[in-house]
Formats: sequence, structure tokens, C-alpha cells
Amino acid sequence: MVILASFAFAFYILLSPKEDYSLDTRTFNDDPNNPWNLTATYQVFVNETSTSPNLFILQQPDENTNMFTNYANSLFATCLLLTGDTSSLSNWPYEENPTLMILMILFAFAMAIYILNVFITLFGEAMQDNEESYLIMKAEYLVKIELFYLLPFQRRWKSWFPEVIHYHAGIKKTRKEIKKMIEHKEWKTKEFPNLKRRLTEELEIEDDTLKGIYIDKATT
Repeated sequence: MVILASFAFAFYILLSPKEDYSLDTRTFNDDPNNPWNLTATYQVFVNETSTSPNLFILQQPDENTNMFTNYANSLFATCLLLTGDTSSLSNWPYEENPTLMILMILFAFAMAIYILNVFITLFGEAMQDNEESYLIMKAEYLVKIELFYLLPFQRRWKSWFPEVIHYHAGIKKTRKEIKKMIEHKEWKTKEFPNLKRRLTEELEIEDDTLKGIYIDKATT
């Protein structure tokens, strides 16, 4: 909101009329932001081949001819720029107003960066709330890449697919996760029972699921 208000104020300073004018009375001056100087002018043809420079039709301006006459309208016009509506700036030729063109480019760039940051923040919060689903989805995509996008010799690279993966985790976090898995009955003792028995003993966790399972002491 601060960025939007700042650009609205910048447009207001740049495009607001600097001299007095009236929408009901024809007013001409050298102010390029005067609505009477921004309104459309139509040339009158004397005949099919010639025109008279003294004959023309001037469209009477209204409140929308220059929407930057006050800050409130300037803020509204700047909000319209977010939707891609640049009609509020169409009365000024860009070639004659390089400052306006630079300001529009900066506005588009700043708002694009801001919106991307908002999306990244929302995505990060969503992933924190459901981290397990995110990791599962990530693993599924990795499996698809390995199966369908890698060549056979790439799958045999030890640097990419080592036989043993060492994972380092803190004691508190490991103890917490194991207890959580035991409570949710996700601690499958039939898989690597020796390793799990040793791990629970080291972490001083009582695991009743290992009772009754044969443990090969030679491998512990």
C-alpha cells in the first residue's frame, strides 16, 4: 500500500495542472496538464481536398480527461494501472514525456516484484503448515524425473545415487519424530529392526513394538 500511495503521489505531482482552469469555461494556457489542452480536437474539412486551420471542433473536457487533478483521483488511477488499464495516461504522448514513461516502467517493475514476494510468502506459509505433503510431492516429482528423464548410464552414477546416504539430525528432533511415529503407528519395526533397536536405546525411548522380534546380535 505504501508503494501504491507513493507512486500515486508521484503521478499527482507530475501530471496535476499547474494553472487555474474551468471545465465549463474554455481555458487555454501553456500548461500541458490543462484538461482543455488534453482533450481531443477534430479538424473541419472545408471540402473534400482542403481544410481550414481556423475551423475545428474541440471536445469539452470532463473529470476523467485528467484524473490527476487531485490526489484521490490519482490514487484511483494508479490502482487501475494494476489491472492493466492505462487509459488515464493516454492523453499524454510518451515521446514528449520521458519522465512519465520512466515512472510507468518503475511502477510496473516495483509492483511485479512486490506481487511475486507476496506469492512467495504465501507459498512458504502454506508449505510450513503442510510440510509433509510438500515433501511427499517433491519426492514424487524426483521419482518421475529419475524414471522418465534420465538415461540408463545416468542412473548408475554413484555421485547422484549413492548406495548409502548419511543423514544428520539433532537428538531432540530425532527423539521427537520417533515418538511421533510410534504414536501414529508409523514406526515399522520389521524394516531394519537392528538399527531401530539400537537407535531407540541410544535415545532412551521405550519401544514396545520391538518386543517379540528376533534381533541378530551379530549385526548390532
